[in-house]
Amino acid sequence: MEATAPRSMLLCDDDLPFRAALGAAFTRRGWSVHLASCGEEAVAVAAHVALERAVIDLRMPTMSGLDLLRELLKLQPGLQVVVLTGYGSIPTAIEAVKRGALNYLTKPAEPAEIDAAFDDHGPEEEAAAAAGDVTVPSLDRAQWEHLQRVLADTQGNISEAARRLGMHRRSLQRKLQKLPPKR
Repeated sequence: MEATAPRSMLLCDDDLPFRAALGAAFTRRGWSVHLASCGEEAVAVAAHVALERAVIDLRMPTMSGLDLLRELLKLQPGLQVVVLTGYGSIPTAIEAVKRGALNYLTKPAEPAEIDAAFDDHGPEEEAAAAAGDVTVPSLDRAQWEHLQRVLADTQGNISEAARRLGMHRRSLQRKLQKLPPKR
């Protein structure tokens, strides 16, 4: 009986604990996982390793996930890519799909959810992606993501985030203490 080589996957995220945990989970699922902490590292991996899948973060310090997506697909046009972000928005989701991503997920994303984002992509999903159709998050989820984005833009300064949002600091603190709403 002939042994088959494990399937190859790239995980690019600047969050070390998340990247390591996700890498370990996909290794247990039978993938040969290549980890990268930035877009430049991911491009270097893709230049030397034949990849089947890539999971990339949208917001990274030196190269955005959208720019990385473009570079990866230049190197490996058949690569299947899912974009992850903690700061999801409909315009960036649409842009990621238009640039060639199979799917777009907001963090925290479980390995099973990421697998489903790859596996559920059949002909009808390709047609919807080509038409620009994206699953719209609930209003509560969109609000939560917006609060997280503004908080990140203020480097975690709740008072400044509340000022930018036009709300009282304590109201913002209460909203942030809640778990993220379901999609």
